[in-house]
Amino acid sequence: MIQSLLIANRGEIACRVIRTARRLGIRTVAVYSDADAQALHVQMADEAVHIGPAPARESYLVGEKIIAAAKATGAEAIHPGYGFLSENAEFAQAVADAGLVWVGPKPSSITAMGLKDAAKKLMAAAGVPVTPGYMGENQDPAVLAEEAGKIGYPVLIKAVAGGGGKGMRLVEKPEDFADMLASCQREAASSFGNAHVLIEKYILSPRHIEVQVFGDSHGNVVHLFERDCSLQRRHQKVIEEAPAPGMDAATRAELCAAAVRAAKAVDYVGAGTIEFIADGSEGLRADRIWFMEMNTRLQVEHPVTEEITGVDLVEWQLRVASGEPIPLAQDELWIDGWAMEARLYAEDPAKGFLPSIGTLEVFDLGETEGGRIDTGVYEGAEVSPFYDPMIAKLIAHGETRDEARERLSDMIEDSAVWPVKTNAAFLIQALAHPDFAAGTVDTGLIGRDGEAMAAEPQPSAEALSDAADSLVPLAESFGFRLNAPARRTAHFLLDGEPVEVELTGEGSEEPVTGVLIAEGGMVWELTPFRKDGSHGGHGGDGAILAPMPGKVIAVEVAAGDAVTKGQKLLTLEAMKMEHTLTAPFDGTVAELNATAGAQVRVDALLARIEANEE
Repeated sequence: MIQSLLIANRGEIACRVIRTARRLGIRTVAVYSDADAQALHVQMADEAVHIGPAPARESYLVGEKIIAAAKATGAEAIHPGYGFLSENAEFAQAVADAGLVWVGPKPSSITAMGLKDAAKKLMAAAGVPVTPGYMGENQDPAVLAEEAGKIGYPVLIKAVAGGGGKGMRLVEKPEDFADMLASCQREAASSFGNAHVLIEKYILSPRHIEVQVFGDSHGNVVHLFERDCSLQRRHQKVIEEAPAPGMDAATRAELCAAAVRAAKAVDYVGAGTIEFIADGSEGLRADRIWFMEMNTRLQVEHPVTEEITGVDLVEWQLRVASGEPIPLAQDELWIDGWAMEARLYAEDPAKGFLPSIGTLEVFDLGETEGGRIDTGVYEGAEVSPFYDPMIAKLIAHGETRDEARERLSDMIEDSAVWPVKTNAAFLIQALAHPDFAAGTVDTGLIGRDGEAMAAEPQPSAEALSDAADSLVPLAESFGFRLNAPARRTAHFLLDGEPVEVELTGEGSEEPVTGVLIAEGGMVWELTPFRKDGSHGGHGGDGAILAPMPGKVIAVEVAAGDAVTKGQKLLTLEAMKMEHTLTAPFDGTVAELNATAGAQVRVDALLARIEANEE
């Protein structure tokens, strides 16, 4: 067994690997950037090595620094986690060349499955069904547009080196193809260093079904059943579950057998996931499920598989990397109950899911029987703008799907994070959506109904009244109305916005200057009302401010240009995502302070739109 392990990652996955390694008696080494000097994974590891500045391209993506850290600390092996360098075949080879153990598949397997077009050809040859599309070498925009027309709209443009929802664009009309192609290629070049794309037929009632596979160096390959990851927003998974609702035994057997064939076709070793797209319009049928891609690493959602099988997939990774065979045979694996996982993001759904950064002054996650929490942060930690905004994964297991779903909802409702915003209330709404509750979810559900799910909730009248009671002096008398019950109201600020609250208590002998209200996974701050004009937005003055620190990657207008409401002005890249800023109303670009490539601070004035005279 490996005796010392360097984890080439950060956040919750680094902490997750450390927990299993510690249980197995393996010494762990963490690496960290400037932004992560006080991070939880650094505190948990036996040793930690600084590898550079905050931007990932100068730290976590520099393979030479990571290998040097492993050698300097005497680590025998490197676990890449997910993201960053986990699917980089050159890095995997460099680790082996340095005499270290790579906890992952062979570099040749990563290469074979790393490019979506080549992988599909390989899978077709192995007898794995693939979706119709164009996977040619000709990347001329006119040729790609012609091929899209042959396939038939809607189509999906996908970066061949993409993953994690990056480098992917849905195109519903021919007239949108050129703009979507340029955006996809730009993001692909930035994220993966490869602008090459393929085009797929977009399935109108799609479900995202994936199969966990595991191979060893002795020629054994098993599957650990399927997961359903259909609840997605902008191609990124929101809630995952195992097994897939509506999956019958015959379809499961055929699907999982195809996944094993796919893994064997590339001589796969370690943990991997075969991702399929299913046309769910007539339920799950084996002849309507097609291969999409393979992720040659551990998945974010691996805990739901662990919960229904009782297997520690990280332990299996470490044992197989040490040369041991897979611990269990296929006939020793079975499904026990149901599991669901929700990704808790530091983002504000009410503001277009913009990432939220800052100090976690309150970070209290709900716990319950059958629940599990995987996180890489703690109360007092800083959420920075440099990395993915996921701050925790909440996982619930139950005997039935409804039990798992209700337990997960309860966990989220009992959570409290402040002042950083999260998607907790959005997750609760998603879990309660009738289609999701019935198990008939498809990947377009949030696109159709997400606006209602993302609406910013308000605290209940009871919670407001209870909170206000601690802000009001005891000496204040109740109001009096003839022939009516005593009633009094007062004005306060709820997260800086005026709110009128009915007071039902007697007040406080020692009133405080502010109180937090935690309800339904949300946290608000209630403070006394002050007429200082400090709350509210920018008054509709046309100021286009940077919503967070980031890099301007595209400017679509020039000073003096006439613009219409909703027109794209510029694109900001932050926290691994592109954010489009648009005109708030019809008008003229009166001021433009943004240039492509510029780094900007939060609230920097990027442009100002002057409204047309009526």
